Amino acid sequence: MHASPNEARPRPAHLFDRDAEWNGLVSFAADARPGATLGVVSGRRRQGKSYLLQALTTALGGIYVPALELTEAVSLRLFADELIRFSGSPVPPFRDWLDAIPYLFRLTGDRTVPVVIDEFPFLVKASPALPSVIQRELGPGGSGSASRARLLLCGSAMSVMGGLLSGRAPLRGRAGLELIVHPFGYRDAARFWEISDPRLAVLVHSVVGGTPAYRRELVRDDTPADLADFDAWVIRTVLNPQTPLFREARYLLAEETEIRDPSLYHSVLAAVAGGNNTSGGIASYIGRKSNEIAHPLRVLEDCRLVIKEPDLFRSGRARYRITEPLVTFYQAIMSREWARLELGGGPAVWPGARACFLSQVTGPHFEALCRDYAIAADSGVFGGLPGEIGSGVVSDPANRIQIEVDVVALAPAEPGRPRKILSLGEAKWDRVMDLRHVERLRRARDLLAAKGFDTRDTVLSCYSGAGFSRELQAAQSPDLRLVGLDQLYAD
Repeated sequence: MHASPNEARPRPAHLFDRDAEWNGLVSFAADARPGATLGVVSGRRRQGKSYLLQALTTALGGIYVPALELTEAVSLRLFADELIRFSGSPVPPFRDWLDAIPYLFRLTGDRTVPVVIDEFPFLVKASPALPSVIQRELGPGGSGSASRARLLLCGSAMSVMGGLLSGRAPLRGRAGLELIVHPFGYRDAARFWEISDPRLAVLVHSVVGGTPAYRRELVRDDTPADLADFDAWVIRTVLNPQTPLFREARYLLAEETEIRDPSLYHSVLAAVAGGNNTSGGIASYIGRKSNEIAHPLRVLEDCRLVIKEPDLFRSGRARYRITEPLVTFYQAIMSREWARLELGGGPAVWPGARACFLSQVTGPHFEALCRDYAIAADSGVFGGLPGEIGSGVVSDPANRIQIEVDVVALAPAEPGRPRKILSLGEAKWDRVMDLRHVERLRRARDLLAAKGFDTRDTVLSCYSGAGFSRELQAAQSPDLRLVGLDQLYAD
């Protein structure tokens, strides 16, 4: 019995986590079947894509080509240099990519070799026909048919990478691997930052999220020693103009080629960070009409900086949320004080901004973490595996109010049957929760039952970063679940 490629090539010890990504890459790159194949690896900046792919080519003896923002002629010369380094033999000068890609496939021949072209969008910018060239050579009769090259195209410009395989793009239908390298989940991020205090973990995650390079490269492994050190850590890292983290949120937008009016996009993000999360609310905040912000919102979604989350109880309604915590932190805290911060004013700015941080940044972020907890919940938590997680608003006409439900867990839809609600949850970061919060959830449950939802086994969940009253703890029952920080971070 032969070992699988993954068993034969375990994840290198210097890679933290990323087991699923490593196994997927090895499975693709070590596949010995004939014919060249294509994989696409994407993800926002600083997620460790290059680190992962360099480890892959080292482990499997492949070719790693780091593209730069250069002319086609210079890029071709650098491409040839990498082929020389791999083969140890001279390479003829390439006139264009019509020369270079077939040569690559002939060079690898019948050896199974991973070939990584990193920051592929730089090459496409200088050579727009390159995807079509690759498509032709991978197609019937192309030079890839006699090769076992495992070509991996990687990039951080999400709008470009997402478009490679979509619609009528030349490479649509050609890829055998499509891997998105996401930030670490909140539990893995706490382990990566070596933070054992869950309250501190939430605060740090509210600032830097799960992007690994923010610890290693951008703050040089400066982690808060404990909860008491958090404020000083913020001042000496993200609010310090001498650290690369200080300007990182601005660079995330600057690298996206689809963004041609940065001020408009920054305004949209500022609106969302300020709690204006509907299309109409965003438009009103920035002084534009709703149809004028449709395109910027779509581009921000393509860049994976913003996500559109449907209201699970009101058809056609949706809210926008910033996916990168550092962008939220920048828009809510830093942008309005940018001039002072650039002059080193962090120690003076932070005491006045801390309350805003807790209400506009940490509070909404905690709600998102609670939804992440619900997504990963096993069947024993809510009495079944969730099919959909989100939030929703329930109208209460009798009391003339809207009940916002922060964490909604729905069972998978079953044709011909009422949609089953596994759980309705409320999340409070800085408030001790009591019986009044449960009563709100019970009222929402009754109203949803009247609308035709199946609420017979719905669990009412209270998520709190500050704890629960004695009365609430004493009232625990099979249909009530209390989730504190310890439960949120329990493996």
